[in-house]
Amino acid sequence: MPVLLTRAGLIAERVTQAFWPFWTVMFFTLAPLMMGWQDFLPLEVVWGYGVAALIVLLWALYRGVRQMAWPTNAQAIARVDARLPGRPIAALNDVQAIGAGDAASEAVWNAHLIRMEQKTHDARAVEPDLRLSSNDPFGIRYMAVLVMVIALLFGSIWRVGSVANAATGADILATGPVWEGWIEPPAYTGKPTLYLADIIANRVQVAQGSFITLRLYGDVGALSVSETVSGRTEDLGAATDQQQGFEVTQEGELSIVGTGGQTWKFLLLEDAEPTVELSGPIEADAQGEMSQPFSATDDYGVIAGTATIELNLAELPRRHGLAIDGDARDAILLDLPMPFSGDRADFEELLIDDFSEHPWANMPVTMTLQVEDALGQVGSSEAEHLTLPGRRFFQPIARAVIEQRRDILWAKANAPRVAQVLRAISNRPDELFPDETTYLRLRYIIRRLENMETTGLSDAVQDEVVLALWELAVQLEEGSLADARARLERAQERLEEAMRNGASDEEIAELMQELREATNDYMQMLAQNAEPNPNGTDQPDNNQESNSISQDELQALMDRIQELMEEGRMAEAMELMEQLNELMENLRVTEGEGGEGGPQTPGQQSMEDLAETLRDQQDLTDEAFRDLQEQFNQGQQDGQQQGQEPGQQGQDGQEGDGNQPGQEQGQGQGQGDNTQGGLTDDNGQGGEGNGGPQSLAERQQALRDGLNQLRNGLPGLSGDAADNAEQSLERAEGAMDGAEDALRNGDLAEAIDQQAEAMDALRDGLRNLGQALAENQMDELQEGQGTQTGNAEGRPEPERRDPLGRQMGNTGQFGSEESMLQDEIDRRAEELLQELRNRSADQERPQIELDYLRRLLERF
Repeated sequence: MPVLLTRAGLIAERVTQAFWPFWTVMFFTLAPLMMGWQDFLPLEVVWGYGVAALIVLLWALYRGVRQMAWPTNAQAIARVDARLPGRPIAALNDVQAIGAGDAASEAVWNAHLIRMEQKTHDARAVEPDLRLSSNDPFGIRYMAVLVMVIALLFGSIWRVGSVANAATGADILATGPVWEGWIEPPAYTGKPTLYLADIIANRVQVAQGSFITLRLYGDVGALSVSETVSGRTEDLGAATDQQQGFEVTQEGELSIVGTGGQTWKFLLLEDAEPTVELSGPIEADAQGEMSQPFSATDDYGVIAGTATIELNLAELPRRHGLAIDGDARDAILLDLPMPFSGDRADFEELLIDDFSEHPWANMPVTMTLQVEDALGQVGSSEAEHLTLPGRRFFQPIARAVIEQRRDILWAKANAPRVAQVLRAISNRPDELFPDETTYLRLRYIIRRLENMETTGLSDAVQDEVVLALWELAVQLEEGSLADARARLERAQERLEEAMRNGASDEEIAELMQELREATNDYMQMLAQNAEPNPNGTDQPDNNQESNSISQDELQALMDRIQELMEEGRMAEAMELMEQLNELMENLRVTEGEGGEGGPQTPGQQSMEDLAETLRDQQDLTDEAFRDLQEQFNQGQQDGQQQGQEPGQQGQDGQEGDGNQPGQEQGQGQGQGDNTQGGLTDDNGQGGEGNGGPQSLAERQQALRDGLNQLRNGLPGLSGDAADNAEQSLERAEGAMDGAEDALRNGDLAEAIDQQAEAMDALRDGLRNLGQALAENQMDELQEGQGTQTGNAEGRPEPERRDPLGRQMGNTGQFGSEESMLQDEIDRRAEELLQELRNRSADQERPQIELDYLRRLLERF
């Protein structure tokens, strides 16, 4: 068997080596013919190609026959024997030449033959050597195989038979189909392309918008097309065009007229209009961001959608600023959100947007949704009557400011009325405004509106005033520590009321979330107001860590309160609520605490000097404000003498008690970012003597020069906070320079605006400088942790306390089991501080007593 296989391999080997040029030439010859080159090449080229190919093929065949030597059986045995060790097959044919007749010698010879015979059992077929690299170094045979494979894939072996026709020039019709056609449905349907020749039925259902492509073969005019499915009336080509294409827009017939033709009746698949509807009530969060759920469906999928919001004038209460006809305003047009992935045939989404600053916020509107499918069909929802969500303001002055903002957006003609209402709001600033900054911003807005009364309100000024009113309302609503404390108390009261009334789990979760947010806001405001304190030289060494721990404890306590309420254990929840109130009271008491004694570092000295500059700038702004009010009052008195209408008399507080907004004697309670002066009556009692604009300008110049020296003397600090502090002080110096120029020109209103900007920049500088000092102190503490001395055993020092009133060690750590109020002295101190605060908040007390109480609070 090995010999037979080896001989077959020899045959394959010699055939390959002899005839590889023949089949290489044959592949090169057949490939162009299979691709149909003979159908479009000139007759002479076809004849030349055929003759040359035939000659080369005959030469290759002749060469192969000459080189071919048929292998014999002996050659196959010799090749097998050559692969065996010792050539055992040849050894079996050997004859003993020496020692014949000798028994011992013959025994040895027989043993040798037996061993050789056993080795022949290991014979295996020898594989042929089919390598042709030495004969074909350029790989021409591989190129021939490649072009043959391409011809088989993209051509036809039957086209070789058309060579005779091409050589003789005879024209014959194709024997296969004389036409072809395809129906390509729209991509959005996801359906496959149909081959028209495979459709035997006479009725075909296709989607509207399908595209039909037809190709006609043979003589022009032998076949023609007749159709009524495209609905075309213009740009019609000839019915006998060899390639045609058109879109199915209606039901009808398609016919191919001629030999082998066919007729089909086309029916349109039903494609329903898309539908959309509101799937739930509109919702809004505390900041006014709305969320409207909706659902949409379509046979194949929705591609786009819009929401149209229009003002519902029929349900709008036409009173106050809304009584007049409003300015024309286009409807709100929003793009509906579409799923990024998945099926759009049936989906639900949320339309989320914030219309808090839109003129129609909190007004009755109608919302209509529209969706469109790929076919261009549009589906609409019913108009939904609702109130356009927007941020709601609860602080009375902020709410009044927002209402006037709404009126001025409603119609520019409301500008004089808005100016009058805002002036009435600013009549008693000491009773209504939490700080001087908000009052000055309101007066600036009033001045801008009154300056436009003669020329009318322009679009630019309207946008400016609307933006300023919004920022003012936001600042009034949530900009101060007192407001943060009030929100916290309001959240606590609402939660306690829910405990007493047995609220549901959803209401409990909502109220607890409100309490958490109010607590976080209050603690952030405490941190911001504590930073500018330059006298606190004995701050905790690890203040950031303490704040983090206290917030975690408060969070855990609130989580436990919510858990108890959801379990119905209201008594235990009330006890924990009282503990939470005590913790927050401690936070308020320790709000302004700082250490005493100890040498001041350069950074602390810079903080103190910067705070002093801020106080001086506040005093200077107060005096400029008093001068501005005196000018305003003098102008009103002159106007009254000239016969102005009596109604003007009371606009700025000339009626009633005759008080005018002014400044109190001394400095008000400085508290973080809301440092402010007091207020005096219009007689200037308790105030400082006012100099003229020139003297105020000189004092402003001195303050600017002092700030410049302070900037040059700042200690070297690193970090983003230090860079921000430098930028804030540079901005403050620029604002002071602008205020100085305005004072020298006698423009007190512009000077007050510049001074307000300077104070804001100084507050930012104080805050950033304090943060930079704290960060650098933390870096130094971390570097020296391994070499600390002092309280080696880590015992807490009695005079060191965290914001909750607990004793702290050098690292700011404390024991979780320590009492919040450690002794009776602490409790009594808290009660006294609370009483001082309550009395200072009572505006009916004499002014001299209020000043004394504020000085006490500043010190303690």
